[in-house]
Amino acid sequence: MENQVIQNRLQALREAMRAAGIDYYMIPTADFHNSEYVSDYFKVREYFCNFSGSNGTLVIWQEGAGLWTDGRYFIQAEKELEGTSVTLYRMREEGVPTITEFLEQNMKQGQTLGFDGRVIPAQSGKEYEKKFADKQISIVYDKDLAEGIWTDRPAFPAGKVTVLDEQIAGKSFEEKRGQVLEKLEKEGADAFLLTKLDDLMWLFNIRGCDVECNPVAMSYGYLTKDRTVLFIRKSALDEGVTAYLAAKGIEVEEYGDVVEYLKALSGEGKVLVDERHCSYGLYKTVAEKQTLVEKKNPTELLKAIKNPVELANMEKMYLKDSLALTKFIHWLKKNIGKTEITEITAADKLEEFRREIPEFLGLSFPTIGGYKANAAMMHYEATPESHAVLAPEGLFLVDSGGQYLGATTDVTRTIVLGPVSDEIKRHYTAVAAGMLQMTNARWLHGCTGRNLDILARQPVWNMGLDYKCGTGHGVGYILNVHEGPQGLSWQYVEGRPEAVIEEGMDVTNEPGIYVEGSHGIRIENVMVAKNDVKNEYGQFMHFETLTWVPIDMEAIDEKYMTETQRAFLYKYQREVYEKLSPYLDDEEKAWLLKETRADGTVILKN
Repeated sequence: MENQVIQNRLQALREAMRAAGIDYYMIPTADFHNSEYVSDYFKVREYFCNFSGSNGTLVIWQEGAGLWTDGRYFIQAEKELEGTSVTLYRMREEGVPTITEFLEQNMKQGQTLGFDGRVIPAQSGKEYEKKFADKQISIVYDKDLAEGIWTDRPAFPAGKVTVLDEQIAGKSFEEKRGQVLEKLEKEGADAFLLTKLDDLMWLFNIRGCDVECNPVAMSYGYLTKDRTVLFIRKSALDEGVTAYLAAKGIEVEEYGDVVEYLKALSGEGKVLVDERHCSYGLYKTVAEKQTLVEKKNPTELLKAIKNPVELANMEKMYLKDSLALTKFIHWLKKNIGKTEITEITAADKLEEFRREIPEFLGLSFPTIGGYKANAAMMHYEATPESHAVLAPEGLFLVDSGGQYLGATTDVTRTIVLGPVSDEIKRHYTAVAAGMLQMTNARWLHGCTGRNLDILARQPVWNMGLDYKCGTGHGVGYILNVHEGPQGLSWQYVEGRPEAVIEEGMDVTNEPGIYVEGSHGIRIENVMVAKNDVKNEYGQFMHFETLTWVPIDMEAIDEKYMTETQRAFLYKYQREVYEKLSPYLDDEEKAWLLKETRADGTVILKN
């Protein structure tokens, strides 16, 4: 069935391309800061192809269009692209070209590639320059072709900004600025252009609301040893925030004036720019006059290593968040089959439990609640038009999290609602075993997530299965739910940065199995890396768990577990009961005792 609305929009875009002399036009999922999630104003790719996932790039030419996205979204993209005439290119699948390879193969000598240079990272723009030089392909990067077509485009975001108290932040702006200046000096830079929104929020100890679920404000920062300039929408600042910035000696300029400010710089000194996050357009502006030091943002690593105040608050808030999810699981199991519960009403009920927590600020991402086959889509989102009614059978996967004054949480549990097949039990047991093996990892300092990923993936790989995503990502502190540079992923990808796992870094642990048309299973905890024993071999490390939610024993078949895996399972379940039971009523406590098997009915071999 044709999607005429999308086809009409693409036709209008092709006409605009012809008028601008552009042969191929590229639309990524990004704002002016290369953010993972974006405000409605920046959802240009979705407007032109209907795909709503958080990662994907649309390429349009006169004869066709293609969408490139990763394995998390293959099933979703297939559905959403139906009837649009847009071809799905499954990234990193065998025989599928990358966008660059596709353009190299299809663009002719002397043609023109166009994109809005404000939403393409400098790293990508530079790659296109280099790759297409031989074909004398021109790059036009000053055209946002959506402007004349998307007539009812949402307003540019300018939400209220708030100050994060130093007692919650753990470090003052001055302390953080001092750390950044030290790093700049080591890199031989005199100034720093910071464009990454979560890093800006961390540095200035402020928070915004310009992106749904992500407490960030559209902004830029420019630092030297003598001055700090914050470019931000002044209309978003109240008297209190304005006074705070003034007291810290921070000069405030209008967000839209950043280009003119950079153009007016004297051209003396060296400016550190992170080409992964700085837009191609802004990069070109700075490069005209300044000498660039192209290095990673020093703020990224400083932010990723949580300070003692942050870690203490996270531990407290993750326990409260775990309690909310556990109460929800009890409610769901108690009420399934007795009253109508849908994927949407279940998500709403879970949010109700979170809202009872005094420090709750909002969700950290839209809840993913997938029943049966819907859970096979890793980033599925139920809508009023399309959702499932839960029944007392099969699995319900719920991936959710909250923003709190003291933490950002991310947790997934796959809940048994009734009878499940032996195959599902085998899959569930493998996922639980992998998650627990990662939980109990011991390693030498110097390892990256690529060294550790096999621990979670091994039980899944042993069955000849896999999940098309990493095992884990960093989580922000009252910030974005996905944070770098740390992560857990087995695959080497050229150009993808890897980070040594340092003490104080948090990371999710979320193996899974996704069977299209049948079921999806994911179990996710958040952990913090800690130093362990140090000896002649080096500094050993381990993880400490932050998430304490029971694993559903109804889907565990212990014959598929080793003795060590069983020991890991019952140790975790006992700790869940010990930590949560003091906060439960008698009925909930009795249920959790049975749910975790912490009642002594299982005697483990020592």
